[in-house]
Amino acid sequence: MLSQKSKYALQALAYLASHQQEGPVLLPIIAEKKQIPLRFLENIMHELKQEGFLTSFRGRHGGYKLAKKPEEIRLADIIRLVNGPIAMLSCVSLHFYEPCEGCTQDSCKLHSVMIEARDAILGVLEGKTVADIADV
Repeated sequence: MLSQKSKYALQALAYLASHQQEGPVLLPIIAEKKQIPLRFLENIMHELKQEGFLTSFRGRHGGYKLAKKPEEIRLADIIRLVNGPIAMLSCVSLHFYEPCEGCTQDSCKLHSVMIEARDAILGVLEGKTVADIADV
Protein backbone atom coordinates (compact mmCIF):
# COMPACT_ATOMS: atom_id res chain seq x y z
CA MET A 1 0.00 0.00 0.00
CA LEU A 2 1.23 3.47 -0.84
CA SER A 3 2.06 5.49 2.26
CA GLN A 4 0.71 8.98 2.89
CA LYS A 5 4.30 10.20 2.68
CA SER A 6 4.61 8.79 -0.85
CA LYS A 7 1.32 10.37 -1.90
CA TYR A 8 2.47 13.75 -0.58
CA ALA A 9 5.84 13.43 -2.33
CA LEU A 10 4.18 12.63 -5.65
CA GLN A 11 1.64 15.44 -5.25
CA ALA A 12 4.39 17.96 -4.47
CA LEU A 13 6.46 16.83 -7.45
CA ALA A 14 3.40 17.00 -9.70
CA TYR A 15 2.79 20.58 -8.55
CA LEU A 16 6.43 21.54 -9.16
CA ALA A 17 6.32 19.95 -12.62
CA SER A 18 3.33 22.05 -13.59
CA HIS A 19 5.08 25.21 -12.36
CA GLN A 20 8.57 24.38 -13.65
CA GLN A 21 8.70 27.38 -16.00
CA GLU A 22 7.78 29.83 -13.24
CA GLY A 23 10.91 29.27 -11.18
CA PRO A 24 11.29 28.05 -7.59
CA VAL A 25 8.11 27.54 -5.56
CA LEU A 26 7.87 28.25 -1.84
CA LEU A 27 6.98 25.32 0.41
CA PRO A 28 4.00 27.06 2.06
CA ILE A 29 2.45 27.51 -1.38
CA ILE A 30 2.82 23.82 -2.22
CA ALA A 31 1.53 22.84 1.23
CA GLU A 32 -1.52 25.07 0.86
CA LYS A 33 -2.36 24.11 -2.72
CA LYS A 34 -1.94 20.37 -2.13
CA GLN A 35 -3.23 20.41 1.48
CA ILE A 36 -0.07 18.84 2.89
CA PRO A 37 1.05 19.61 6.46
CA LEU A 38 3.99 22.01 6.11
CA ARG A 39 6.29 20.25 8.62
CA PHE A 40 5.72 16.92 6.91
CA LEU A 41 6.33 18.47 3.50
CA GLU A 42 9.60 20.04 4.69
CA ASN A 43 10.95 16.61 5.62
CA ILE A 44 9.83 15.05 2.34
CA MET A 45 11.33 17.85 0.24
CA HIS A 46 14.61 17.66 2.16
CA GLU A 47 14.81 13.93 1.43
CA LEU A 48 14.04 14.47 -2.27
CA LYS A 49 16.67 17.21 -2.43
CA GLN A 50 19.33 15.01 -0.83
CA GLU A 51 18.69 12.35 -3.47
CA GLY A 52 19.04 14.84 -6.33
CA PHE A 53 15.42 15.15 -7.41
CA LEU A 54 15.09 18.77 -6.26
CA THR A 55 17.17 21.90 -5.98
CA SER A 56 16.46 24.61 -3.46
CA PHE A 57 17.09 28.32 -3.60
CA ARG A 58 17.42 30.75 -0.71
CA GLY A 59 16.48 34.35 -0.53
CA ARG A 60 13.75 36.53 -1.88
CA HIS A 61 13.13 34.34 -4.93
CA GLY A 62 13.76 31.10 -3.06
CA GLY A 63 11.92 27.84 -3.00
CA TYR A 64 12.13 24.44 -4.63
CA LYS A 65 12.43 23.40 -8.22
CA LEU A 66 12.83 20.03 -9.95
CA ALA A 67 16.50 19.18 -10.50
CA LYS A 68 15.62 17.08 -13.55
CA LYS A 69 13.03 17.27 -16.28
CA PRO A 70 9.68 15.85 -15.11
CA GLU A 71 9.86 13.16 -17.79
CA GLU A 72 13.17 11.93 -16.32
CA ILE A 73 11.81 11.28 -12.81
CA ARG A 74 10.21 7.84 -12.65
CA LEU A 75 7.42 7.28 -10.16
CA ALA A 76 9.00 3.98 -9.10
CA ASP A 77 12.17 5.80 -8.00
CA ILE A 78 10.22 8.26 -5.86
CA ILE A 79 8.11 5.56 -4.25
CA ARG A 80 11.19 3.44 -3.48
CA LEU A 81 12.94 6.42 -1.92
CA VAL A 82 10.05 7.56 0.23
CA ASN A 83 8.09 4.35 0.81
CA GLY A 84 10.67 1.59 0.49
CA PRO A 85 9.96 -1.64 -1.38
CA ILE A 86 7.33 -1.74 -4.07
CA ALA A 87 6.95 -5.51 -3.84
CA MET A 88 4.29 -6.85 -1.48
CA LEU A 89 6.68 -9.42 0.01
CA SER A 90 10.33 -8.86 0.84
CA CYS A 91 11.29 -12.18 -0.78
CA VAL A 92 10.35 -10.83 -4.23
CA SER A 93 11.73 -7.32 -3.83
CA LEU A 94 14.38 -6.30 -6.35
CA HIS A 95 15.99 -3.60 -4.19
CA PHE A 96 15.07 -4.63 -0.63
CA TYR A 97 15.26 -8.44 -0.80
CA GLU A 98 15.02 -10.43 2.42
CA PRO A 99 13.99 -14.07 2.66
CA CYS A 100 10.67 -14.78 4.37
CA GLU A 101 10.80 -16.47 7.75
CA GLY A 102 9.92 -20.15 7.76
CA CYS A 103 9.41 -20.31 4.03
CA THR A 104 11.52 -21.47 1.13
CA GLN A 105 11.10 -20.04 -2.34
CA ASP A 106 11.14 -23.53 -3.82
CA SER A 107 8.09 -24.71 -1.88
CA CYS A 108 6.13 -21.45 -1.62
CA LYS A 109 3.35 -21.21 -4.21
CA LEU A 110 2.77 -17.57 -3.27
CA HIS A 111 6.27 -16.58 -4.37
CA SER A 112 5.63 -16.88 -8.11
CA VAL A 113 2.29 -15.05 -7.84
CA MET A 114 3.95 -12.18 -5.96
CA ILE A 115 6.71 -11.96 -8.58
CA GLU A 116 4.04 -11.62 -11.25
CA ALA A 117 2.25 -8.93 -9.22
CA ARG A 118 5.53 -7.07 -8.60
CA ASP A 119 6.40 -7.12 -12.28
CA ALA A 120 2.97 -5.80 -13.27
CA ILE A 121 3.17 -2.92 -10.78
CA LEU A 122 6.75 -2.13 -11.74
CA GLY A 123 5.83 -2.16 -15.41
CA VAL A 124 3.46 0.71 -14.76
CA LEU A 125 5.48 2.68 -12.19
CA GLU A 126 8.77 2.47 -14.07
CA GLY A 127 7.04 3.51 -17.28
CA LYS A 128 5.37 6.56 -15.73
CA THR A 129 7.09 9.78 -14.76
CA VAL A 130 6.29 12.97 -12.88
CA ALA A 131 5.34 14.47 -16.24
CA ASP A 132 2.48 11.96 -16.42
CA ILE A 133 1.00 13.15 -13.12
CA ALA A 134 1.76 16.88 -13.44
CA ASP A 135 -1.09 19.16 -12.44
CA VAL A 136 -2.89 20.51 -15.45
